[in-house]
Amino acid sequence: MDRRDLPDLQLFQVVAEEGSFTRAALRLGRAQSGISQAIAALEQRIGLPLLARTTRNVRPTEAGQRLLNSLNPALRLIEDGLTELREARGGVVGTLRLTSIEYPARAIMIPALSGFMEQYPNVIVDLRISDQLTDIVEAGFDAGIRMGAHLEQDMSAVPLGPDLRAVVIGSPDYFARRGVPKRLEDLADHACLNYRHASHSDLFRWSFRQGERRIEMAVKGPLIADDAHVLIEAALAGQGLIYLFEPFVSEHLATGRLRTCLEEFCPLWSGYHLYYPGRNQKSAALAALVEYLQSRKLR
Repeated sequence: MDRRDLPDLQLFQVVAEEGSFTRAALRLGRAQSGISQAIAALEQRIGLPLLARTTRNVRPTEAGQRLLNSLNPALRLIEDGLTELREARGGVVGTLRLTSIEYPARAIMIPALSGFMEQYPNVIVDLRISDQLTDIVEAGFDAGIRMGAHLEQDMSAVPLGPDLRAVVIGSPDYFARRGVPKRLEDLADHACLNYRHASHSDLFRWSFRQGERRIEMAVKGPLIADDAHVLIEAALAGQGLIYLFEPFVSEHLATGRLRTCLEEFCPLWSGYHLYYPGRNQKSAALAALVEYLQSRKLR
């Protein structure tokens, strides 16, 4: 291997993660031109283009993605080895890479991390926000945050909070104009605003319980969005009904700007969990976070 390959491969990994030479330069504190030249030289040595460049973003080519799939675990092993050496000198140190969707990151993890970072000042938490379901092993994350229903069987998990109730909500103005649905069948006559999954582009099916029976409904309406905040604003504007978890809109429910309906059919969902590979030995930083979250939950 060329002695330049390892540092250039690390640069390639960061650019691919950021999707931008500019953001990679800011993250690394290096000149954008130097990073671009280093990756161009790496591509020349390999003999294949690794990044597809456009005026708006940068993404891995097919060859680049294959390289990333093997590169991420390899670089992670190297960093884990260096972290173990540092930890052997005393204390919990290192970078803890976490991935989460926006709501639990903002409402659960940030408040929890304040005490954790005070207790472990030598740990850096690298928290990436994404609505996509990420393969944390392949992407090089230590742990992720998901709802319990979405966890793989081979993952260990720590509950971060209680189960969440789903709610169907609309504005008082909407209900005054269109009426309040009383039965699930009534939704066919209402404007139901749809959420599109970021990870696979399918529309979210509204889930209900009728007695012991679970019902999933494909609903129709005038708006589809892949962001919960956009749907909440549309509901506040009286454009239709939305299906969300109650904590997302608790303030609007408390003030009366939004109201619920079909409450008897709305189920509880398993709450958010911190999850990580159960078959791998945890780093000292991840072990400390797991212990901290478990002790915090018990208090």
